[in-house]
Amino acid sequence: MARHKVEICGVNTANLKVLNNEEMLDLFKKYKKGDKLAKNELVNGNLKLVLSILKKYNNRCDNMDDLFQVGCIGLIKAIENFDLNFDVKFSTYAVPMILGEVKRYLRDNNSIRVARSIKDIAYHALIAKEELTNVLSKEPTISDIAKKLNLTEYEVSNALDSMKDTISIFEPIYNDGGDTIYLSDQIEDKNTKMKSIDDHVALKEAIKKLKDKEKYIIIERYIIGKTQMELANEIGISQAQISRLEKNALNNMKNNIT
Repeated sequence: MARHKVEICGVNTANLKVLNNEEMLDLFKKYKKGDKLAKNELVNGNLKLVLSILKKYNNRCDNMDDLFQVGCIGLIKAIENFDLNFDVKFSTYAVPMILGEVKRYLRDNNSIRVARSIKDIAYHALIAKEELTNVLSKEPTISDIAKKLNLTEYEVSNALDSMKDTISIFEPIYNDGGDTIYLSDQIEDKNTKMKSIDDHVALKEAIKKLKDKEKYIIIERYIIGKTQMELANEIGISQAQISRLEKNALNNMKNNIT
């Protein structure tokens, strides 16, 4: 069976070699003695490690080729600094370095630019937070941090918030085994009034025309807020059957309304 081919920066990931422990050890010994070809083999043999780290950033970067190259820089730094004298797997050492390069790139190339002064406040606030946690034996409040830094609560809160990662409105935020709910589904459009009297009347009439089991599922799912799995356990059928009944009910309601 053909292996799935994915190309990043012209690299066919299906053909990437994965080194075993003995091969890694042998190559590192050669590299430490000045063998540059051994270094190249170490890089190529660990590219899948970079790709595995980049999976979680698929929705957060427009150019994955650039991010892949950044991850490779982290990999190269890890290879250059790895010490065989420590009883640590290379992947354990390399992952934080690759992640560090990736996060630094995403932060510095964020479309939302944060002023250097705000970044400095955030940096000092994080240090103060750690110090206060050790002293108070609990997480300090924004007020505690502000007093320690002689700043207002707003300045501290604003600085910390500015360093949080932004996410896409198409970011999946929940999945109970049925349809995925995205962030955009939870954002109200105040310019569109979907809850008019006519809509309510049409919706009630559409629900009345459903079969009893379909009607029960729609009410429990969209009014009570139960998950498909909860309903499956309650009714005594599979979650897949609940999903089919729910979709069928929604289609019937749509046809009745239109």
